[in-house]
Amino acid sequence: MRALLCTEHGMADKLQLATDHPEPTAEAGQVVIDVKAAGLNFPDVLIIQGKYQFQPDMPFSPGGECAGVVLSVGEGVERYKVGDKVIAMTGSGCFRDQIAVDHNAVMPMPEGLDFTQAAGVAMTYFTSYHALKQRADLKEGETLLVLGAAGGVGSTAVELGKLMGAKVIAAASSEEKLAMCRDLGADETINYSEQDLKAAVKELTGGKGVDVVYDPVGGDYAEPALRGMAWNGRYLVIGFASGPIPEIPLNLALLKGCSIVGVFWGRFIAEEPAVHLQNIKELWGLFAEGKLKPAINDVFALEDYEQAYDVMTGRLARGKVILTME
Repeated sequence: MRALLCTEHGMADKLQLATDHPEPTAEAGQVVIDVKAAGLNFPDVLIIQGKYQFQPDMPFSPGGECAGVVLSVGEGVERYKVGDKVIAMTGSGCFRDQIAVDHNAVMPMPEGLDFTQAAGVAMTYFTSYHALKQRADLKEGETLLVLGAAGGVGSTAVELGKLMGAKVIAAASSEEKLAMCRDLGADETINYSEQDLKAAVKELTGGKGVDVVYDPVGGDYAEPALRGMAWNGRYLVIGFASGPIPEIPLNLALLKGCSIVGVFWGRFIAEEPAVHLQNIKELWGLFAEGKLKPAINDVFALEDYEQAYDVMTGRLARGKVILTME
């Protein structure tokens, strides 16, 4: 079978696509999944460089989430059977034709989605739902500013923010990206490659500021976004897709009376598993009702992995980036 392998740390040009990798077998408590599609996320860029919080042993396949069909089940697995359509959260290993996964990391595929759509829902929707619901406690009528709003997590924050009744301001780097954000329901948009972010936020909120900032970008946009906070605002630290981790003057939190709130979804599911399972139940209901539809415009065959990584590292993504195995 095929497997995309990281044998030395670096960028995507260092990866190797093996065509004769051994097929996995389902050990006790595992299922083997015939992978149909897998989501490419920013952690997949970091992990091949050796910069992620959790590093698998070499050699490894990147890819932390996938959708596919159960090929076999190991001893003790009763929740799934051969032929079930599922998604899996694995941390790594999904950029291959087949993967053996602990059954606890597997979930039934949401109704109403195909494999390409389902492959990208877990990390992005789970992160954004946890961020907006548990960490921000976003209320109906509040104003939400989403940075990097056309990317994988950003687009889901726009979509979920609207469902929660917020006024959503989407900020991105091009008019093409902002058009997609408007299609997702954004009320206002800011092109921060052409507009001053702080001034635009002030104008769009009548000087009040925004109640919640969702920031997966970091870098130069963090401080002006924080300066645009309303009293009792919540600034969500999602990630640092632009590269640099910003150094924030903490006096801004004092002057604004706002909170700087970390969002670490991976730690959350370990610390609060019951809350995570409730989030999944609610999200799956929204998918089944057709209220959520993943934004996917960048789909690549496994062989074109370098192009897929270039879209991610170049911050060109419009929604989720997906690798397909078929």
